[in-house]
Amino acid sequence: MLFFSKDLGIDLGTSNVLIYAAGKGVILREPSVIALDKNTGKVLQVGAAARNMLGRTPGNVVAIHPLQDGVISDYELTAKMLTEMIRGIIKHAVVKPRMIVCVPSGITEVEERAVIQAANEAGARRVYLIEEPLAAALGAQIDISAPEGHMVVDIGGGTTDVGVLTMNGVANSASVKVAGIAFDEAIVKYIRKNYGLLIGNNTAEDIKISIGCVWQRPEALSMAVKGRDIKTGLAREIVIGSDEVMESLRRPARQICDKVLDVLEETTPELVADISKNGIVLTGGGSQIYGMDKLLQERTEIKCMVADDADSCVAYGCGKSLAWMNHMQEDTINIARRRLLKE
Repeated sequence: MLFFSKDLGIDLGTSNVLIYAAGKGVILREPSVIALDKNTGKVLQVGAAARNMLGRTPGNVVAIHPLQDGVISDYELTAKMLTEMIRGIIKHAVVKPRMIVCVPSGITEVEERAVIQAANEAGARRVYLIEEPLAAALGAQIDISAPEGHMVVDIGGGTTDVGVLTMNGVANSASVKVAGIAFDEAIVKYIRKNYGLLIGNNTAEDIKISIGCVWQRPEALSMAVKGRDIKTGLAREIVIGSDEVMESLRRPARQICDKVLDVLEETTPELVADISKNGIVLTGGGSQIYGMDKLLQERTEIKCMVADDADSCVAYGCGKSLAWMNHMQEDTINIARRRLLKE
C-alpha cells in the first residue's frame, strides 16, 4: 500500500501482470485473468483466484484472459482487471501515480491507445509506453547505453518480441504471435491427435513446465496426464514422455527461430557483428523451456543465454525506465508508423 503516490511500471502480459513500484520492486505478480458475473457485470475475482476458475465456472460466471497475443482484446475487462489489481496498491495514495506500460513491438496505434485508456481508467495520472525488447534488455542488466549492438528475444505468453538495441534505443524489432500459449496449444493438439484425449490449457502448461523441451534432454522424463476420452467421454489417464512433448513443440519453436533470423537479416552488418560478439539474451517465461537457448544457438550460430529471473526481466526493466520518465514521450509512441517510415 502506497500512501504517497509512487510511479508504477506495468508488464501487462497475455499470461501475467507484474507491477513494479519505484523504491519497492515488484509488488504484484498475478495471472492476467478476470472472472465476472455475466448477469450483473460484477467482477468476482482477478488474478490467481480467477485463473483457478478457468474451465470450472457455472453458466452465469465467465473467467477469461482479456488480453490476447500481447494486446488488449477486451478493453472494458482489461480496465476492470487493472483497476482491481491497482486498487490495493494506491488505495490511500494522495496523488494518482504515473505509469509506464510495456507493449509488444508489433502493436498498432489503435492498440496503443487502448492500453493508455485502460491505464487511465485504472487510476493513472499519466501513461507512458515502452517497447518490450527495450524493457527486457534493461531488466536483464544489459548495458545498452554505448553505440554497440545487443539482441534480446523476449518469449512471453502471447507474443515473442525480438529487438536489436543500441544507445538506449531500439534499432530494429519485430514481434511474432507465437509464445507460451502457442506451446500449450501445440501440446493439446498433439495429445488429442495421438491419444484421443482432450486436456485443458492449464494441464498443457503443467506438462510444458514439468517435462517440456525443444532440445534432447540428457535423460528422458515422463508424466501422467488425465483428461477426457474423445470417443467415450470418460476420464482417462495416459503417460507422456519428454521426447513426445519435444516433437509437439518443434514447430512453434522453429517459428520463433525464423523470426530471430528475419530480424538479423534486416539489421546493419556492424550491429550483427556486435551481436555475434555479445550473444543473444533470452527473457520471458517461454525462454525457460529446456533447450530453447541451444536450439536458437544452433540456428543462428551465435551464442545464446537465458537471463537471470527471465520471468521478471520486463517488469524490472519497466522499473529501471521509471528514472527516464521525465524525458519520455507521453501518449502513443506509434511503433507501427515508425516501422512504415523505415520501409
